[in-house]
Amino acid sequence: MNLPAFFSVEHVERYHHIIQEWLEVSCHYDLLLWLQGEMQDYLPHEIMLAAWGDFDTDTVCHDIVSALLEVRSENSDARALLPLLQGLFRRWVQLGKAPYALGSGEYGFLMEERVLQCPLGGALQGMHSMLVHGISDKRGQHDCLYVMFSSSRNISPSSMNVIGILLPYIDAAFGRIDPPPGNNRRTLVPLNPEKYGFSPREIAIMEWTRMGKTVSETAAILEVSTSTVKNCLLDLFQKLHAADRSQMMPAAEKTSPNNR
Repeated sequence: MNLPAFFSVEHVERYHHIIQEWLEVSCHYDLLLWLQGEMQDYLPHEIMLAAWGDFDTDTVCHDIVSALLEVRSENSDARALLPLLQGLFRRWVQLGKAPYALGSGEYGFLMEERVLQCPLGGALQGMHSMLVHGISDKRGQHDCLYVMFSSSRNISPSSMNVIGILLPYIDAAFGRIDPPPGNNRRTLVPLNPEKYGFSPREIAIMEWTRMGKTVSETAAILEVSTSTVKNCLLDLFQKLHAADRSQMMPAAEKTSPNNR
């Protein structure tokens, strides 16, 4: 691993620790723990979206790693994701396959609320920036695109500098794990939000509430008013027959079809 000459001894030691932990990644859960560990100090994100295949056609596969509730590959709409992934990939190619960052409101970033009627779409409403980079697999004759979504407003220059160093390890980690099993999960939020009456915004508010965010913090993250969050919470209480926020998530878990 070639590190910049100006890196301190502490940074070098932390990088080597990240690589040591990378060697232990052997399953999807290991990958989640690795990405949510010290990696966050260099590439902070809440959602990691990996996509690979032929981006000029519809033959693109994807995988999602996130600690956010129900934001999983098996719960996402691959066809709805395709235009976003293809647009991000084309921009990466146009930039000479160099890493780039986008903020909320830029190309493709706000399509989720409109198109992605799934937990990923709800979670992306709270993301304000993304870091994009890719790797060309010449032996497999396909490209791999990695998109890191963050609730932070800006991507730091240091993240732009280190992604080229760390991405080969991230790519190798994804390449040696099996896809997450679709029939071995415990659902906490209904997989069909329309059937159960949950909108993407309500799913997002449930997620941030579960993570301990206050009404004001949730409103700031989702860029809505506090009254909007309060009204959504009242609607959720009614739908879930919950008296308060402490009862909301246990009630949501019980409504899941996989927990019946």
